[in-house]
Order: sequence, then C-alpha cells, then structure tokens
Amino acid sequence: MEVLPVINCLDFECANERLATLKTFLKKGDWVHLDVADGRFTFQKSWRNPTEWANLRSEFNLEAHLMVEEPERYIDSWIAAGASRLIVHKETLTEETARAIVARTRRRGMEVMLASNPYTETRELWPFLKFFSHFQVLAVDPGPAGQKFLPVVLQKIKFLRNFAPNAKIEVDGGVTPEIAKEVKRAGANMIVSASYIFNNKNPKAAFKKLQRT
Repeated sequence: MEVLPVINCLDFECANERLATLKTFLKKGDWVHLDVADGRFTFQKSWRNPTEWANLRSEFNLEAHLMVEEPERYIDSWIAAGASRLIVHKETLTEETARAIVARTRRRGMEVMLASNPYTETRELWPFLKFFSHFQVLAVDPGPAGQKFLPVVLQKIKFLRNFAPNAKIEVDGGVTPEIAKEVKRAGANMIVSASYIFNNKNPKAAFKKLQRT
C-alpha cells in the first residue's frame, strides 16, 4: 500500500517540524500530503501559505489537498509553490470549473484527483468522472485530524475501482492498519495518515506498518 504522511498544521512552525520528522525516514522524492483548509469549505482553517511552503524547499513531492471553496483560485499558486499533484473536491466544482482545472494541470504535466466527502453519493459523481483519472475518498468530515473512519465510504471505493480499474484511489481519514486492510480489499491503493503516524512514539515504525498492509 502506498502511504502518504499528512501535514495538517495550523502554522508554519508545525509544518517545518513535521517535515523534519519525515526527513528521518522518507527518501528524497517520496510523497507527502498537505491539507489546505480555508475555514469555508471546512469548519477549521489550516496553515495554507504556498509561499512559505516554497521557502521550506522540501525534498519531497507534494500532494496538495485543496479543501477550499473556489479551488480554481488556488491552482496556480500551489503549482508555483512546487505541488506535483492537486486534489479538488466535487462539492466545490461545476462541470465548467472541473474541465478548466484538469486542462490547466495537464498542460503542466501534473496529476489532479477528484475528492468527495463521505456522504456524497456516487450518483453525484457521475457528471465529473469523465474529467478525472484518479480519485480520493474522504472518509471523515473535511477538517481536523483525529476523526473516526466512516465505513459508509467502502461502497464508494468499490464503485470507483469498478469504474476505473487502473486509477489511483486514495483514502483519507481515520486510517489505521486495520482500516488500511479494509480499504485495500475495497479497491484503494493509496492511503494518507496524520494521527496514526505523528501521534505514535515511533513515527517511522507506524509508517512502515501502514505500508505493510
């Protein structure tokens, strides 16, 4: 299972500390996942300054999870900051903005994922599936780490795997080794983790355990 540690911080100092921890066990070019929450789409803001991220000069590939209203306003700044993959939410898109975002990222040779909230039904995804090749399933309400995984998303993972056999399907929220096994059986091939890794006394061991699922 591919595992991406999550940086979900309230300030620059926290982000810098988490990157320092990750440098003790990730390799150059490995992926990290950054939560960008605006307090409008989510019920909590996170640190989300692309210029400060660029100043960190991270050696990792960045996946930026844009939990924001009007994500089209943020695309260029995160590309400029060095993001290699963007995640945008179905709930914030129209078909027009989805088409435009995918076109902009493809011109830059970047990947973009379509995310959906736990209780967004698969029928609501249909108009957007034609634009995207990869998907994220959010398994908690958009917002802070530490929430419990919602099993309702397992059916959505199965649906997406049947729809797109070769897609990257990422699960975000409440992931433990036991949950990782469940979502893998449902069809996911990527997970992201914040609490399980960073709240562990040995973040490296926690990361490796998730990888082995």
